[in-house]
Amino acid sequence: MMPRPLLNRSLLALAGLVLLGGGLLILFAGFDVYRRHALVPPVGWPLTTPDDVLLGSGDRARWSGQGWWWPAVIAALALVALLALGWLLAQLRRHRPGMLSVGGTPPQEGVELRDRALSDAIAAEAGALPGVEHAAVRITGRPARPRTRVRLTLTPQRAPGAALDALCEGPLRTAHRSTGFPDMPAEVRLQVARHKPRRAE
Repeated sequence: MMPRPLLNRSLLALAGLVLLGGGLLILFAGFDVYRRHALVPPVGWPLTTPDDVLLGSGDRARWSGQGWWWPAVIAALALVALLALGWLLAQLRRHRPGMLSVGGTPPQEGVELRDRALSDAIAAEAGALPGVEHAAVRITGRPARPRTRVRLTLTPQRAPGAALDALCEGPLRTAHRSTGFPDMPAEVRLQVARHKPRRAE
């Protein structure tokens, strides 16, 4: 399944290309670019002169006389509206647990923890590990099944395996113990900080 940010960028790029193409067609026709610059548009190209219309009176009369025309147009517009509404609702849907019930299953009554507070605590502890320059943590998933996403930036001297072991045995184990979630999957991404260029004297 395509990740949401990639899907959003793809749909926005497609919508932008369609709007850009339509706008250029109208601008080229409105400013009579083809005639002024002696350009020959392809055969059947719409809107080539300022007097052109996208759908002439003959075409309008021919299509409006068809019995299936208006139902098809209304159905297509309704489908586009429903797809746009579904896309909007998908953007508004929360993909973070918000509040986590502390204490595992069953949770302790009335004890809750904000996902941002937990992610900040894990990031602070992970950032203090040896050889870690920066740590970013995000809690995703549902309240009953939270997931942890960790991104660590390591110094060039730090071995990735040792950093991963320290993360699992330190901040992640502390998070499991303090929240009571024995099974909280974690996704860890490691990257190495770039060397700063040294200036030779």
